[in-house]
Amino acid sequence: MGRREPAWDELRTFLEVVRDGSLSGAARRLGLTQPTVGRHIDALEQALGVTLFTRSPRGLTPTPAAIALAPHGEAMAAAASALARSASSEAAIDRGVVRVTASEIVGCEVLPPIFAGFRARHPGIALELAVTNRNEDLSRGDADIAVRMIRPTQSGLVARRIGATRIRLYAHRDYLERFGEPRSLSDLSRHCFIGFDRDNQTFRSAGSFAKALTREDFGFRCDSDAAQLAALRAGVGVGGCQDAIARRTPELAPVLPNAFQLALEVWLVMHRDLQSAPRVRLLFDWLAQGLTLYVKGRPAETGVV
Repeated sequence: MGRREPAWDELRTFLEVVRDGSLSGAARRLGLTQPTVGRHIDALEQALGVTLFTRSPRGLTPTPAAIALAPHGEAMAAAASALARSASSEAAIDRGVVRVTASEIVGCEVLPPIFAGFRARHPGIALELAVTNRNEDLSRGDADIAVRMIRPTQSGLVARRIGATRIRLYAHRDYLERFGEPRSLSDLSRHCFIGFDRDNQTFRSAGSFAKALTREDFGFRCDSDAAQLAALRAGVGVGGCQDAIARRTPELAPVLPNAFQLALEVWLVMHRDLQSAPRVRLLFDWLAQGLTLYVKGRPAETGVV
């Protein structure tokens, strides 16, 4: 079987098939026809001399060879995206694209009003937001700027500590009226506690109290932080929430405020090589100001727009 270097469009198609598990889904995401996607996969398998997927009525399952190849393809995709963002800046200070990564809660609850002010001031800069609880690799070009809740340790990064935001337990006032207010942490066993389903990594970082809990201790289980917050606001039960976010919903009341609280540091990070990129520096400084207001409990728009 002849060997050649894989083409980038074949690798890009391969990544989408891995993510979606089907030719049709990958075709929709890429704006291609399904036969074209199939030809790309066939050509890549021929170029590499390996089988990348097993076909079944349920879709495509990556083989061990595909699983081993995927991280290399992701790195190439991130580099290509970073290259495109860099090229988009042209010569203008307020033109181009800046990609930001943040946790689900920060991306959904904290950054949008800050972004709104920035876009009003700099409409020529397009913003991309990658919402994930996984720390993206800035050195690999996954994003230009990251908002992180732990101190970064990678070399080659510029990091600014914004401050700290506090997490406490809250419940909707209607819920507390129906079921009563817990008087101790042990009382929580009689309440609907909101927590993780299968992914406990983030929860385990919340200190000794969280480490003592198991999945079965939660009456409402979900691995989406945004969905947990929505359940808390709807009165499903008792759950953790950042004070600054809880203050936006007057119906949320603190529960056992002196028995449990956790301080989360807020860090703003970018790669050292991007300090000279005007559009990235503009957004970095804007985010620093807006996040500082946030941790101080003030609306992000105040003093920013």
